[in-house]
Amino acid sequence: METVSIKLEKSFLKDLVRSMKAHRYATKTEFIREAVRDKMQDLEKKEAIKRLDKWYGSSKRKTTDKQLHEAGERAVEHFERKFSIK
Repeated sequence: METVSIKLEKSFLKDLVRSMKAHRYATKTEFIREAVRDKMQDLEKKEAIKRLDKWYGSSKRKTTDKQLHEAGERAVEHFERKFSIK
């Protein structure tokens, strides 16, 4: 494992420690590692939504409400499988 060093303002660090303790994290490292992991997942989701919009949302042909609804259901199923939601 590689070490990464960061500098934080005192007030921000104080808030981080308070939040860390309130949510029962044992160490700052554990808290920051999970925060970075969560951010990476959020970015992945945003990219997936962009791809989804490109695949399902940019049709040049006339789309019925039924087709749009079906496409939305397929999209939700795709994300549920990809991100283990349910």
